[in-house]
Amino acid sequence: MWDWVRKLAEWSQADEPFAVATVTGHQGSTPAEPGAKLLVRADGAFHGTVGGGHLEQLVLADARACLEKGEARGFRYPLGAKLGQCCGGVVDVFVEPVNHGPRLYLFGAGHVGQALCRTLEDTPFRIHLVDERPEWLHGERIPASVVRHEEPWDVFASRARWDARRTYVAVMTHRHDLDQDIIAFAVEKPARYLGLIGSRTKWARFRQRLEARGMTARQMDRVQCPMGVQIGGKSPQEVAVSIAAGLLQVHHGQSAQTHSDTAASEPPRLREVSSGE
Repeated sequence: MWDWVRKLAEWSQADEPFAVATVTGHQGSTPAEPGAKLLVRADGAFHGTVGGGHLEQLVLADARACLEKGEARGFRYPLGAKLGQCCGGVVDVFVEPVNHGPRLYLFGAGHVGQALCRTLEDTPFRIHLVDERPEWLHGERIPASVVRHEEPWDVFASRARWDARRTYVAVMTHRHDLDQDIIAFAVEKPARYLGLIGSRTKWARFRQRLEARGMTARQMDRVQCPMGVQIGGKSPQEVAVSIAAGLLQVHHGQSAQTHSDTAASEPPRLREVSSGE
């Protein structure tokens, strides 16, 4: 019997979305026993078997469809003429996407960045924390689940996976020139959320500079600055709570009331907190 546990661990570590299809039950004569598994990637690559033949081809197609939608679902397959099989039995399969949750590319491992890592612990977000300063990146208070990248931001960004549904970006480095360069790069990439820490004044200055570099208004309108929802606090942990709430609102499809879309008057601003503060 193939070692599906080892393969599951291997694919999980790769941070590539895939689906696990498990035979949960059967009736009559069938080619698969309960517990048989298929691991299926979006590109069609797979490991394991649920019995082969036309049944397996249908399971592969249904698993890829579930992966595309990010939904877990059960399927029932009568093994009759429509499947080109004469077993006469019925197979039940449950398909569950894995590694399909949101990924946060967090640039900056300073006080707010570390607090945001802690705040998002045990949420759907898988965090990739990027900072070339080891003394910040390897802080003891950063959860073990955070994937740390001790390298320049552009090295990480050039090989990262960018996805219009799964990728979230939060920029809060220790230098404004780095923040600006990261934003200029990220607006060219597909992402569901692109946020920059700081005040409206900071963003107005950035916007002028980015316009001079050829960025379009539509691209710059993607940027949330300030980030988060209004809670009024200014400490790193309170700022992190505000940002985390905004990220979760977007992920769960809620109508977020952000700092940047409030109406009449200037809201209480987040400090332009740098990661070195």
